[in-house]
Amino acid sequence: MARFNVRARKSQPTSPVTTTVRTLRTHQGGRGHERDARSELFLLAVANFVSQQTFYETGAARDDRFTKLVRELAVSDPSWTAGLLGWLRGEGNLRTAALVGAAGYVSARLAAGTTDGPSNRQVVDSVLQRPDEPGELLAYWTATYGRNIPKPVKRGIADAVRRLYNGRSLLKYDTASKGYRFGDVLNLVHAAPDPDKPWQGELFRYALDRRHHPDTAVPPASDRVLTAHRELMALPVEDRRAVVTSEAGAERLATAGMTWEALAGWLQGPMDKAAWEAVIPSMGAMAATRNLRNFDEAGVCDEVAARVAAKISDPAEVARSRQFPFRYLAAYQHAPSLRWAYPLERALGHSLANVPALPGRTLVLVDRSGSMFYARLSDRSELNRADAAAIFGTALALRAADADLVEFGTSSNTIKFREEESMLKILERFGDLGGTDTTEAVRRHYRDHDRVLIVTDEQYAASRHGDPTDQVPANVPVYTWNLAGHRAGHGPSGKGNRHTFGGLSDAAFRMVPLLEAADDTRWPWAA
Repeated sequence: MARFNVRARKSQPTSPVTTTVRTLRTHQGGRGHERDARSELFLLAVANFVSQQTFYETGAARDDRFTKLVRELAVSDPSWTAGLLGWLRGEGNLRTAALVGAAGYVSARLAAGTTDGPSNRQVVDSVLQRPDEPGELLAYWTATYGRNIPKPVKRGIADAVRRLYNGRSLLKYDTASKGYRFGDVLNLVHAAPDPDKPWQGELFRYALDRRHHPDTAVPPASDRVLTAHRELMALPVEDRRAVVTSEAGAERLATAGMTWEALAGWLQGPMDKAAWEAVIPSMGAMAATRNLRNFDEAGVCDEVAARVAAKISDPAEVARSRQFPFRYLAAYQHAPSLRWAYPLERALGHSLANVPALPGRTLVLVDRSGSMFYARLSDRSELNRADAAAIFGTALALRAADADLVEFGTSSNTIKFREEESMLKILERFGDLGGTDTTEAVRRHYRDHDRVLIVTDEQYAASRHGDPTDQVPANVPVYTWNLAGHRAGHGPSGKGNRHTFGGLSDAAFRMVPLLEAADDTRWPWAA
């Protein structure tokens, strides 16, 4: 009798994040599952804001674990590691982890004397995507590995400099607050101008003069942005406010590459209503989102506010900003007036456009335990992991055909919602539920659902019933989104119907329909 080669049989899908046969203990004493090195590094990288303290682990300990894994895999599996680092800075949009990882990659390979796989130069170039990042990488390298900068690091940075340096980026990022100015970078890496950019030679000379002889540095006449900026800077202080109040003020500021950060210093006075209204047209969507309180305090007019609202809620602008959804929730929570509420809600919805519409019945469990509230997304963010998890869990529930949305901690509660309801209104119903009894939450709320999705830091208390995934039949898929990157997971992963993803990127959600179509899901950069 045929058992395997039959038309109705589906292949058993696998996912890339995989556990080993070794068991550990979670920080709360639950039975944990050790991940293999690649899976552990991936989850840690996408959840790790470098040097950030978490509830269960110091920032230094996480950084050490991250760097150790990068160094190990840079030698043993360089192609995979290079792919991870490029993806982190690209689609993953995680800047610091990518830069720290690239430095570790190069250092480990130089120490081991290995040259197979993607070159050190290529990896360095791949993680530098913003004009201030060559200086950031140099600052990190010299602070961590010493002032002797290897040739591959210099050449990779030089490649990035040719891509990234122009007049506008010079004005925006080459500031006195930086330890490594554009001129310092050029001195250290000896970047030659791009042959296809004949203007770049003059720009590089100006960057060097601006660094070492600022009083006499003259921008190249061929660069309209730099010359316009020089003209503005030459105006007497008492004449400058007249520029922002003039009819052509906004255009003049934009032509000169004047950012809102630089404008206050140029005016040498407060950013009043006229100043904000002059610079708002040239501000990007995320810069505008961060300054909503300032706009209201200055009293910008309704017409200008309407243009701001249209920009921050425009789908194309949201996509271009590459911001995670929790950025918009943070802005909403701190917005000073109701006129920003609807645009921010629309922006939040646009940022979740890739969340799949799942068929059948779905159980969505959102971790609201104490550790989730303690751990902010970063030291620069007021938003914690609990709220970030609630955003994604709610989005999944709203998009699913039939979903039960549950918050859990020591206890658990069903979050009631209607399909047509505002996501932000639903988020107000989540609470703080103390400890982490994930197992009991699954046992209490699983009722023959077609799938279970858990958004958590994977730290759960020991239970006589076993780990959380044991409570669901083996033929029912369980998907876990790990927000913290801890070493021990709350259940097995990588085979059968048990899958773990890292962080909260929209790309991760697309894996669910792929897995349920019995398609092996590869690492995001290899898909």
